[in-house]
Amino acid sequence: MELILKIEELRMELNHLARSKRLADREMIMVSQQLDELLNEYHRLMIQKQVK
Repeated sequence: MELILKIEELRMELNHLARSKRLADREMIMVSQQLDELLNEYHRLMIQKQVK
């Protein structure tokens, strides 16, 4: 559940940044990459859960 909260937090941060930054802004890219990593981790966990 903590992972889902982190994902939601980063998603909200990215949406907030999108209102004031350009898409190619370094901070936008960093937050987007962090969110991608968490989403990939979530996806891996869901696959493992299905296999069991």
